[in-house]
Amino acid sequence: MSETYEKWSPPEGFKWIYGSLLMSMLLGALDQTIISTALPTMVGELNGVSYMAWVITSYILASTISMPLYGKLGDLMGRRTMMLSALSIFLLGSTLGGFSQNIGQLIAFRGLQGLGGGGLMVLTQATLADLVPIRERSKYMAPIGMMFAIASITGPLIGGYLTDFVSWRWTFWINLPIGLTVITIVWKSLKLSKPDKAFTLDIAGTISMVLAVCFLTLFFSWGGTTFAWVSPQIFGLGLLTVISSALFLYAESRAKDPIIPISLFHNSTFNIATLLGLFVGIGMFASIAFMPTYFQMVYGYSAITSGYLMIPMMLGIIFTINLTGQLAAKSGYYKKYPLIGLTICALTLFLFSTLEIGQPVAIVCLYIFMMGTGVGCIFQILILAVQNSVPFGEVGTAISANAFFREIGATMGIAIVGSLFSTRLTSMLTERLPSDLVLPIDDIESITPGILRAMPETMQDIFINTYADALTPIFLYIAPVFIAGIILGTFLPNNKLEQKKPGMMKPQNPEEQIDTPAV
Repeated sequence: MSETYEKWSPPEGFKWIYGSLLMSMLLGALDQTIISTALPTMVGELNGVSYMAWVITSYILASTISMPLYGKLGDLMGRRTMMLSALSIFLLGSTLGGFSQNIGQLIAFRGLQGLGGGGLMVLTQATLADLVPIRERSKYMAPIGMMFAIASITGPLIGGYLTDFVSWRWTFWINLPIGLTVITIVWKSLKLSKPDKAFTLDIAGTISMVLAVCFLTLFFSWGGTTFAWVSPQIFGLGLLTVISSALFLYAESRAKDPIIPISLFHNSTFNIATLLGLFVGIGMFASIAFMPTYFQMVYGYSAITSGYLMIPMMLGIIFTINLTGQLAAKSGYYKKYPLIGLTICALTLFLFSTLEIGQPVAIVCLYIFMMGTGVGCIFQILILAVQNSVPFGEVGTAISANAFFREIGATMGIAIVGSLFSTRLTSMLTERLPSDLVLPIDDIESITPGILRAMPETMQDIFINTYADALTPIFLYIAPVFIAGIILGTFLPNNKLEQKKPGMMKPQNPEEQIDTPAV
C-alpha cells in the first residue's frame, strides 16, 4: 500500500550550503587520488623514490585517524566550527605541500592534508543530517557519494595533466581557490546552533586509537612486502595492534565522552551496517585497485588510457546511487538495496576471475561497470541506515565510526591482495622463465609496462600470461567476502526512515536558517 508523506522543501539559499558540501567531499576524496600520476615526478625531484608509498600512506593514515575525532567533536562542539577547522587544516597542508623541498616535508604535509581531509569526508554527511530530514536525505546524499566516484577517475587525470603541462606542485595548490570559496560560504551561510552541554575530551581514547590505527596500517603495509608475514617485526606490530586496541576499548568504556561510545555496539543496525562497510571496503578496493595495472600490463594501454577505462565504474556508481536514493526516499525502506549490491559485486568478482588473454577490452569494462552498480547500491544506503538508527546527537559520531571501519577494510584488502598477488607472480615467473634467460631487470618485481613492451615477443608472452594467471584467480578468493556480506545483510533491520525534521542543531533564528552569501 502506497503511503503519502509531507514532502520537505529546501529553504531559500540551501543550494549554496549544499554546493559547498559537495565541494568539501570532492576535495577530501580527490586528494586520495590526484597525486597518483604525479607521484613518480614528485619523488624523483625530491630524491625520495624509496619513500614513495609513504606519500600516499601518510594521507590515508591521517584521514583515517581524524575521522572519529571530527565526528565526535562535531556532535559536541557544533558542525560549523569543525567544518571550518577541517577546511583550514586541509588548505594549510595543501599550501605547504606545494612548497615541499624534500621528501620528509612532502610526507609530513600530506599527513597534515589528511588530518583535514578526513574531517571533510565525515562532516559533509553529518552537516547534511543537520539540515535535511532523514526521509529526504537519501536523495541529497547520493550526489555526495558520487564525489568519491568522480574523484577516483578525475583525480589521476587532473594530476597527470598538471604534472605534464604545469607543475606537480599545482596538484596541491589547485585546492586553494576551491577551499577558500567553501570556507567563505560556510562562514557566511551555515548558521547552526551549537550544543550547549559541557564535555570532556577523551585523551586516553584518542591516544590509544591513534596507536592502534598506526600499528594496524604498518602491519598491513609492511606485511609480505618490507617484511615477511611470519617475521618478528610483523608479529610485533600485530601484537601492538591488539594491545592498543584493547586499551582503546578499555578507555572508551570509562570515558565520559568517548570518541566511539561502546553503546553504539549495542545497536544491531550500526553493527551490521559497519561490518558490511568493512567487508565492502576489503572486497571493492582490493579488486578495483589492480584493474588499471591489468589494462597496462595485459593490454598494453598507457597509464592515462587505463584511467579512462575505469570510467564505467564511475558511471555505474552514479547510476545506482541516484536510483537507490530516490527509491529509498519514496518507499521509506532500504534493506534490499545493499543485498542487491552485494550480490552484483560477488557476481562481478566471479566474472573477473574468468578473464582471459585476448578477451575484448569492452568485456572487462562491462564487468567494471557492474562493480560500480553494485557499490552504488551499498555505501550511501548503509550510512543512511546508521543515521536512522541513532539519536540525532550521535549522528556525527556514528557516521565517522562507520567510515573509520570502512577505511580500515580498504587498507586491509589492498595490502592482503597486493601481497598475495606479488607472491604468486614472483613464484610463477620463476617457474615459467627459462633458467638461462637474461632479464633486462635485476628483480622480477621491478617489471613495468615500459620495460615489458621493450622485451622480445616471446618473453612478453610469458610475462603477460603469467601476470593474468597470477591475478585473476585472486578475484575468486575475494568473492566469499561479499557472500558473507549477503548473509550478514539479511539480518540488517529494515527500519522505516523517519519523516521528522532534524532535531538537535537548529538555527538560532528559524527564519534565517541559511543566508545566501553576497556575490
